Amino acid sequence: MKKKWGISLLIILLLLGGTGAYILQQNSFDMVQQAVEMDTPQGKLTGVLTLPEKYNGKVGLVLFIHGDGPIDATHDDGYKPLWERLAALGYASLSLDKRGIGGSEGNWLDQSMDDRVEEAEHALAWARQQPSIDVDRIGVWGASQAGWVIPKLAGKEELAFSILVSPAINWLTQGEYNTRRQMAKEGRSLSEIEQQVIDDNRIKDLLKAGSSYDEYVSVAGQKNAMSRERWTFVSQNYTADATNDIANFSSPVLLLLGDQDINVDVKETEKVYRERVSPSELLRVKVLHDTEHSMLSTSTADSSTRALLISLFAPRNITAKGYMDEITDFLKHAQPIQDTQH
Repeated sequence: MKKKWGISLLIILLLLGGTGAYILQQNSFDMVQQAVEMDTPQGKLTGVLTLPEKYNGKVGLVLFIHGDGPIDATHDDGYKPLWERLAALGYASLSLDKRGIGGSEGNWLDQSMDDRVEEAEHALAWARQQPSIDVDRIGVWGASQAGWVIPKLAGKEELAFSILVSPAINWLTQGEYNTRRQMAKEGRSLSEIEQQVIDDNRIKDLLKAGSSYDEYVSVAGQKNAMSRERWTFVSQNYTADATNDIANFSSPVLLLLGDQDINVDVKETEKVYRERVSPSELLRVKVLHDTEHSMLSTSTADSSTRALLISLFAPRNITAKGYMDEITDFLKHAQPIQDTQH
């Protein structure tokens, strides 16, 4: 009996060891990561520069511009599969910790969209000083809230290309769209949804009136109120609207949207980009089927267990089918590709 227990234990340990080794192998990426640090007038910024393991000459660069929230440079390792794909194309990736995250100084909730544009300009200036970077092949990737940053940036910097993932057009209309879609998904009644919209409009009126946080709390109620820091952030940015800035683009633009996005009205986004990007040949639009705001399939986004298992055992498949392929094909046509040597 003891011998049988010993054999069973050995088998379990071997299985666990094999599983662990497989997970490690799946989460090891063909690229080289370097910690970076840069000084700005607003304080130190830290992040990660990812390069191909081997390359000839200089490489292009993609600056990553985050969406909303306290995001670190790797987005909890979520960016790594795309960084690996970019490295294989001969591109470096530069991504910074948001202010107050990692080693970056300050507080991201104190930033306006213009502050974020200025931060991106500092990052681009830093990148152009790096001997490994081809200054003629520097572009940007940005998700969600970056849709209010990148079009402004395009009016200030010469970008080789821009990749925008799930960007909104107008902050306030996006908020209402999200409220309606989210509540409908939760099975709330039409009357409940309309009441919530009315309540939200009262908050919008406070923002437009420049009301204090205490005035806001008295209307919203302590239980439902956002934090004081978040109120400050929203107060600085609620007027954000990308409509006019989208006309700033003068190099190829890839717009990636998910047809099941409940955060952003993708039909409005596509319509405005098609109207404002000129000449129209600069714009490439891809709407991914059964895909939500974060470029995950709806089945993955709706199951934390499924998302965790994929991230552990097949991280390169965590995003919706076709997402990274679309970026690869776009870059091959938008820019000459520097082949890497493996």
